[in-house]
Amino acid sequence: MSQLLSSQPSQPSQPSQSPEQDRIAFWQRMLICVVIGFSSGLPLFVFLNLIPAWADDFQLDVKAIGLLTFLQVPYVGKPLWAPMMDWINIRALGRRKTWMIILPMVLTVLLIVLGMLRPDQQMGMIVLVGVLISFASASLDIVIDAYRRELLPDSELGLGNTIHVNAYKLAGLIPGGLGLILAEQLPWPVVFAVVGAFMLPCVLLGLVMKEPALKTLPPRTLEKAFIEPFQEFFGRNGLKAGILLVLFIFLYKLGDSLATALATKFYLDMGFTKKQIGEVAKVAALWGGITGGFIGGFAMMKISINRALWIFGIIQLLVIPLFAWLSMQTTPNLFSLGGVVAAEAFGVGLGTAAFVAFIAQSTHPAYTAAQLALLTSLASLPRTVVNGYAGYMVDSLGYTNFFWVCTALAIPGLLLLPVVAPLVGAKPVTLEKSA
Repeated sequence: MSQLLSSQPSQPSQPSQSPEQDRIAFWQRMLICVVIGFSSGLPLFVFLNLIPAWADDFQLDVKAIGLLTFLQVPYVGKPLWAPMMDWINIRALGRRKTWMIILPMVLTVLLIVLGMLRPDQQMGMIVLVGVLISFASASLDIVIDAYRRELLPDSELGLGNTIHVNAYKLAGLIPGGLGLILAEQLPWPVVFAVVGAFMLPCVLLGLVMKEPALKTLPPRTLEKAFIEPFQEFFGRNGLKAGILLVLFIFLYKLGDSLATALATKFYLDMGFTKKQIGEVAKVAALWGGITGGFIGGFAMMKISINRALWIFGIIQLLVIPLFAWLSMQTTPNLFSLGGVVAAEAFGVGLGTAAFVAFIAQSTHPAYTAAQLALLTSLASLPRTVVNGYAGYMVDSLGYTNFFWVCTALAIPGLLLLPVVAPLVGAKPVTLEKSA
């Protein structure tokens, strides 16, 4: 154990290849990042974009719709079973491939079942199926995150993660764009079945892809799989450093996450139709986020991750009040809707690019799945726990004051930057290995 902590695992030796073979292999890895990023994001956007509109069609009030976000709680619990998925190895297919075939198939079936239920009559079954979807989706996230870290050479982590994040956002176009458009013409069971079918490309990828070469030996026992990642996490720079990092990861995206928790319901209450939301708001959010993500990803090739966290975090904060301005408009205006949504998504895309890069560099390659699950679950806490109260906040404050509260909640994360990611002087508090 002490030897492991004192040095990073060495990269496996690679056979020499021609420049043309290297280029082909590079684009194959980037294409894989697109497919797995899309598959990772799709179930979450069903919760964020499709389920609120579905529930609204059955006349559920804003408080009940807000409480449905609690169905995402399993995303927070990923660290509880991520080490087990590192340890389990079904040799017939491979440690990662097995789950990347089974879990998308399970999610497709569960989404079809969910669409056959009625929110006004079968809420108990909806909660059960919703939790199962969250659990399967969170498990797929664990496998995909670990597979991506094992697939990409260190020199490609920045670009690969940027492509993954943007493919993740691209998935939002299916439940939040295509799904809402189809819902104007087709029954909800058909809509959910169409959306669920978009999980199948991940199954095909799992069947044809190669299992990544191991950079480190997997845990030999289940006990070690659970204990060692957390010992390393808090032992590398000390307990205080670990707590500060945990607090920063929770707070950095809190404001913008809460502001968009009930975005679909907000647009509906502003007088926009589901078709308009699908054609304008969701498309603007998608391309605004993708543009921000790519610009952020390429910018980090020139500036440090620390500097990016500062610059992009401030931009991320400044775009949230645009929703407050939109809420004060008296008549629906598609130009205003598209402009505000695109600007907010662009700012958040910048912040997310820096944030994901920061998380990626904060993991030890010996414990990729467990530590990525821990850090990403911390990052999802605002979305899965705090956002559940968004409906109550809107009900008591109104939309305008709600968005100003979201703006204020984006500030504490920035106040931790001098400690967690200083621009000059002291060493940042990260999980990067001390020299």
